[in-house]
Amino acid sequence: MTDEVGVVTGDLTLETVVQKDKATLKVQYKDADEWYVVTGGVVTIEDPDNANAVHTLAVNLLNRPEG
Repeated sequence: MTDEVGVVTGDLTLETVVQKDKATLKVQYKDADEWYVVTGGVVTIEDPDNANAVHTLAVNLLNRPEG
């Protein structure tokens, strides 16, 4: 689910963007230009290095190859 377009399915790329004390999860359809913010995917982080842990957790939660 994304803030901009709602439900997205298919081959997607997940990116974690860090800005100051926030990590934002974004998804993109494979080979597309547009990125969409994952609904509920903005979290406060104390250390930018924690973004890697946030990204790994998100991949494990959102990766559903069987639907």
